[in-house]
Amino acid sequence: MSKRLVIASLAAAAAVAAGTVVFVSSADAAVPAKPEISKATAHYTRTAGGSASLTFSATVADNSGVKSLRVLAWPASSGLAPTAGEMREVEEATCKATSATASECTYTAKSSAKEAAALPEGVWHVSALATAKDHNTTFAPQAATFTVKH
Repeated sequence: MSKRLVIASLAAAAAVAAGTVVFVSSADAAVPAKPEISKATAHYTRTAGGSASLTFSATVADNSGVKSLRVLAWPASSGLAPTAGEMREVEEATCKATSATASECTYTAKSSAKEAAALPEGVWHVSALATAKDHNTTFAPQAATFTVKH
């Protein structure tokens, strides 16, 4: 084997090793230090019988793991502007860990036909408060939107 080929092979191996180290470091850096809420969606569905359901789902990630996600849906026309402090008292989504640092969280609320008919029509917002296992929090005042139609 020629010296030139050996040196080129060593240079390539060093570059691959350096790339691997950088990749591992950047993967660790990608895990947020405060909870991060992503991929948030809300779906409002009415049945033929008039009842309705709201399903909100989101991915939550934090370097210490996910403790909880609290969710509140409210009509935009109400002028309501929940705060992070108020969110500590609302219902929790069900969260299932997908790794040591991330969870898929889902919240479902069902309404009878009478309750659904009484809901204000129009745009609604979903506020979300994520809490990590290390007790850091992130508040998303408008994590998702949906529309109520009668």
